[in-house]
Amino acid sequence: MTPKITEKSKELFRKYAADAGNWNGQPLVGGNVADTKEDRGNLTQLKKAGLITTDTDEGNLWLNFTPAGVKYARSLGFGMHSFSIPSTTRAVNKAIFG
Repeated sequence: MTPKITEKSKELFRKYAADAGNWNGQPLVGGNVADTKEDRGNLTQLKKAGLITTDTDEGNLWLNFTPAGVKYARSLGFGMHSFSIPSTTRAVNKAIFG
């Protein structure tokens, strides 16, 4: 699976995928990965590509990997155990990935 996103968006996705294990699979946007104005545009592209969603909780922005995002991350060599899937998609993810 190769999503139609820019190289900068791919790089940002890889950084968040690598950081996911530090945040129980749901990385904080701007936590260990820089959060620049350009990054915000790349996050929007990742959302439009269906790879991630974001949630706000107590003023913090958290990144969630969609089933397609998990599949893409796995294709890049990241293990499934590193990712948190929003509860509404966990059953779908389990059906896809076991």
